[in-house]
Amino acid sequence: MSKDALRERACKLGLHGLLTEWDEYAAAAWLPTLLDVEEAERHRRSLERRLVASHIGRFKPMTDFDWAWPTSIDREAVEELFALDFAKDQENCIVVGPNGIGKTMIIQNLAYQGVMQGHTVRFTTASALLNDLGSQDGSRSLQAALRRYCRPSILCIDEVGYLSYDNRYSDLLFEVVTRRYGDGRPIVITTNKSFTDWNEVFPNSGSLVTLVDRLIHRSVVVVIEGESYRLKEAKEREALKKKKRKPRASRE
Repeated sequence: MSKDALRERACKLGLHGLLTEWDEYAAAAWLPTLLDVEEAERHRRSLERRLVASHIGRFKPMTDFDWAWPTSIDREAVEELFALDFAKDQENCIVVGPNGIGKTMIIQNLAYQGVMQGHTVRFTTASALLNDLGSQDGSRSLQAALRRYCRPSILCIDEVGYLSYDNRYSDLLFEVVTRRYGDGRPIVITTNKSFTDWNEVFPNSGSLVTLVDRLIHRSVVVVIEGESYRLKEAKEREALKKKKRKPRASRE
């Protein structure tokens, strides 16, 4: 590698002490190794910080996803999401389906893939986001809270539609969606309701039509159909327990 290329790497790393003595150390045999080690360590620390800041939590990998369980799912469309082209194209990603069908598992893995590809990511539930914003008691604290959800390059909001909210919460979500829409920062959402039923989530909201319009204007929508996988697992566990129970001895 040329001395100019090595110097450029040192500048990007901010190794100012080394740069002040560049003429002395530029030809040193250990210099490329030093830069490699420094770059690797900074990448590791950056990844660690972004994983912690993402709040993804524990999740199952997509290798555990049961593709055969949903009655309808476009596997190719789901797998294409992990290239994160929607983020490059500044599009939102919306996963629609009933409870317990694997929507959270999909977007947690998307969030993790985003971090691994160098994005800043924030994962949250709709209730956690809205309760956080709604609990702010002043303009300054509200603006700081809004920045938490508007600054990351990818925002993942899970479980929109599980609870209903009043107009103030609708306006707060509208503010997040509008800011990210204007900046071209994508939102990944899971919901158990079609958009035509969002009036049940935000009844009497004056901003709902515009909120939905900005969400779906540039978006990739994946629809999953089927019964709850959690209910299936619960039934299987109960059946296994019954099978293991010893039959009671009949009374003589």
